[in-house]
Amino acid sequence: MKVLGIRFCAITPAADQLVEFLGLGLGFQCVAKNLKSDDPDSPKGGLFPAGDSRIEVWPEGEGMPPGIMLQVLVDDADEYAAIARQNGLQPRGPMLSQGERIYSLLAPGGLAMTFQSAVSSVDSADSST
Repeated sequence: MKVLGIRFCAITPAADQLVEFLGLGLGFQCVAKNLKSDDPDSPKGGLFPAGDSRIEVWPEGEGMPPGIMLQVLVDDADEYAAIARQNGLQPRGPMLSQGERIYSLLAPGGLAMTFQSAVSSVDSADSST
């Protein structure tokens, strides 16, 4: 079991200002992106890559209430889910999205958290049937 990286996600009505703060103010490399790659009218956000990790900033909208989320990229999300359950936690999932198997939890203090791993092409084919 291995943690591969983290993503810090902020969904905020001040997304444009936060993107400017991180990109122009601090000089972080920004990749502007539509939330849904196949929908040019979907909300635009900023992705700030950092090795296998990144910061994501998105505007609030339908199905995306304001908040902060910690996403942990792992080598095997199913294995982490099994361990979480053995330790009395109740992760929700898995959900398949954008090539990842994702489980979610609410951490102490109310922090929204996910842990996820890349889906193999075999898993992707199985989920589409």
